[in-house]
Amino acid sequence: MGRRLFKELERSYGFDEVAIVPGQVTINPELTSTKMTIGDLEFEIPVMASAMDGTVSPGFASYMHEMGGLGVLNAEGLYTRYDDPYAVLEEIISCPQESVTEFLQKVYSEPIRDELIGKRVREIKSTGATCAVSFTPQNTKRMSPAAVEAGADMVVVQSTVTTARHMSNSYRGLVFSELIEALKVPVVVGNCVTYEVASELMETGIDGLLVGVGPGAACTTREVVGVGVPQVTATLQCAAAREDYFRRTGRYVSVITDGGFRTGGDICKAMVSGADGVMLGTPFAQAEEAPGHGYNWGMANPHPELPRGTRISVGTKGTLKQILYGPTSRTDGTQNFIGALRVAMGMCGAYTIRDLHKAEMVIAPSIKTEGKFFQMGG
Repeated sequence: MGRRLFKELERSYGFDEVAIVPGQVTINPELTSTKMTIGDLEFEIPVMASAMDGTVSPGFASYMHEMGGLGVLNAEGLYTRYDDPYAVLEEIISCPQESVTEFLQKVYSEPIRDELIGKRVREIKSTGATCAVSFTPQNTKRMSPAAVEAGADMVVVQSTVTTARHMSNSYRGLVFSELIEALKVPVVVGNCVTYEVASELMETGIDGLLVGVGPGAACTTREVVGVGVPQVTATLQCAAAREDYFRRTGRYVSVITDGGFRTGGDICKAMVSGADGVMLGTPFAQAEEAPGHGYNWGMANPHPELPRGTRISVGTKGTLKQILYGPTSRTDGTQNFIGALRVAMGMCGAYTIRDLHKAEMVIAPSIKTEGKFFQMGG
């Protein structure tokens, strides 16, 4: 009798294991369009800033809008718990590393205040920016109407893992179709990594899907609970669900790869994997304008029983404009993300992001090191 396995495992791929194949036709990068659409909202660049307190403040959301992208405010974070969240931010930043998780649990135990949700939304809207706010599923139904009433243009429903069929004894699972009908603004839901779950979520009428479980630099979900799928494979799965749903219904749901990005090359690979946009946390926490001043931590970090995240020191690398558009002072691909995206689109003959979806990719585990002996030597 042959040897049998309890489970058959499929090979999954992350950004460092694949490479984009150039197209048969090339175009000038200036001819490319990097526009992203979510519901009835359109953005000049396909980039969102993560709903992390060290990354997006009301002010940073305004800067993202000026740059053509979208900053998502964590509506359950410090900004909606404290009249002066910036003083608390300073305390988190100066807290010793060995006691920071305990301190985060303490400051995030302060209750969320409905009037502060409205206040922060109005702060963002007063600058002329598009306002997106993020809630966890258990708080969305109660809190999101106040945000929309204050002027929020988009609601993001975000947890480590999201499904259309969440089971709980403590609260009735969030019914996305009911939420969408009530809010009447685009609703983006995440996070998800499989074809089946992506399909079910799209059937509820959502406008966007966030892809990624545990890849973020500040997230320790993969270490703490062992759950996750590498981002290239996860994006390919969710993009396949989007294509099948679109063919069946004529309705297009934007797929946004969330987390795990380090370079412009990673962003390009996510797009070729089928993403319509990307959500970045740590790269934007490295901006001079970021509220965390070079520190970042995830939304699951202050969890009272099982914190899945850590405060990380990411440093400050340049202005938000440099990170997105250059001019770059670095050779490692961590600045001028949009320039990199346009160049890749040109090399693949892609006028739009949806054209870039058609580009080929190959499995190439040594793509970063091939011929790079002298670079690797410093």
